[in-house]
Amino acid sequence: MKPSTLAASLTHSRLVVPGTEARITGITNDSRRVSAGALYAALRGLHVDGHSFISQAIEAGATAVLCEELPPDPRPGITWFLAPDARRALSELSDRFYGRPSQSLFVVGVTGTDGKTSTVSFIHQLLTELTGRSAYLSSAGMQTGALEEPNRLHQSTPEAPEVHRVLRRMLDEGKRYAVLESTSHGLSHKTCRLAHVRYRAAVFTNLSHEHLEFHGTFERYRSDKANLFRALDESDRNHRGDETAKDDRPRAFGVVNHDDPHADYFRAATRRPVVGYAIASRADYTAGDLALETVDTRFLLVTPQGPVPCRLPVPGRFNVLNALAAAATVQRITRCGNDDLAVAIGRLRPVRGRMNVVRESPFSVIVDFAHTPGSFENVLPFFRERCARRLIVVFGSAGERDPAKRPLQGAIADRYADLIVLADEDPRGEDRVQILREIAAGCPERSEGDDLLLVPDRRTAIRKALSAAGPGDTVLLLGKGHETSIIAASGAEPWDEATVAVEELAALGYEPEDGG
Repeated sequence: MKPSTLAASLTHSRLVVPGTEARITGITNDSRRVSAGALYAALRGLHVDGHSFISQAIEAGATAVLCEELPPDPRPGITWFLAPDARRALSELSDRFYGRPSQSLFVVGVTGTDGKTSTVSFIHQLLTELTGRSAYLSSAGMQTGALEEPNRLHQSTPEAPEVHRVLRRMLDEGKRYAVLESTSHGLSHKTCRLAHVRYRAAVFTNLSHEHLEFHGTFERYRSDKANLFRALDESDRNHRGDETAKDDRPRAFGVVNHDDPHADYFRAATRRPVVGYAIASRADYTAGDLALETVDTRFLLVTPQGPVPCRLPVPGRFNVLNALAAAATVQRITRCGNDDLAVAIGRLRPVRGRMNVVRESPFSVIVDFAHTPGSFENVLPFFRERCARRLIVVFGSAGERDPAKRPLQGAIADRYADLIVLADEDPRGEDRVQILREIAAGCPERSEGDDLLLVPDRRTAIRKALSAAGPGDTVLLLGKGHETSIIAASGAEPWDEATVAVEELAALGYEPEDGG
């Protein structure tokens, strides 16, 4: 796209120093990823200022630069875009550069503290089963065409150029629906990563303590998540007439969890219709007669069309809530009948790193991504009730992320686990032992070295947990799930939780089993 064409429709930045009319070939905010013809966005971050790398980006081939402050002597021949807020301008530039792809897709956003990734996956799987034209992007992976691929960015919501590039790929692959994990970071006005995504459906799962190191207060954290629902009003501004848009897909709507005390706050954040789902409360979509097993759950799904028996081949009451959210979203989009919906739910698969069984006998080993107090309150009681003997839990807490949640994690584990093994999650630049001691503060009655072990090296911690396990025990490995690295002060080290568990089991003499 020519710089002048790109500049013509911008409202958050302006072209102040025209360069050549050579076409811009891509957009990035990482000077190390600049290629010939790219537009480089100089963003100010917590640790580095992208303005310091403008010269490096130009040397690498950038022909255009977005910045908040021009250099004293702007390089001639370079096109310079100036903006008071480079992040918001980058969002607008990215949307425009990739042809505003979200306008042509029915974009479903899923937000909340826990359950986002599984709910994204469930919605995508149901839409694929019923329409064949769905794509998704989550912290665990993405699918833009025929094949799924992992998300290797260690960033649940990528920066705006990547978001709109992925949406463009989805559209070019003939997809009709895009399901996005929409995090509080991505929805925040501080980052504007999702500011120019036009959402047509917003799903709220739940809200608990997380990411206060970024948002500052719980109220701001909640408000940033609610930006997803506020965006629904904007997405419908060009639609007129009845509840159905010209392409037969419904107009914008919301879906909220009535079992969560913050449901009314999210419902009030939009003028669009909002559907409710719940297990314990009255709602449009409910699940009754729950039969919770370690491998699946059977329940009676009640929708506006009536009741229908369901089998969810993924364990956990919390996954029933995730499935209800998906059912409410997909039935409103597709207008499918209850029987077709129940069949599709029966074919759902768990997300990699979520409730994945590595081994079932003589003791169980399960990998799950649970890493917040809210997710601990879901996962630990479920396995405590179904554990024949001892419950052994391995977990940590991320460095440079919300330290206030650490003793809360420890306190919850203290209530349910027989043996707690604390280990690295992503210590980053923090003292790894200090992180574990802050978690251990939540279980002060435990004796370190007895029923509480502090073992920073995660492989060693897993080895100790498995070595301690006996027949009938359950070993939970929490916090890493699908992630492919552990981030320390020295950088990211490759990591695969399930593979490490299998290797350590083999070292103890246990034959490998096929996991779920």
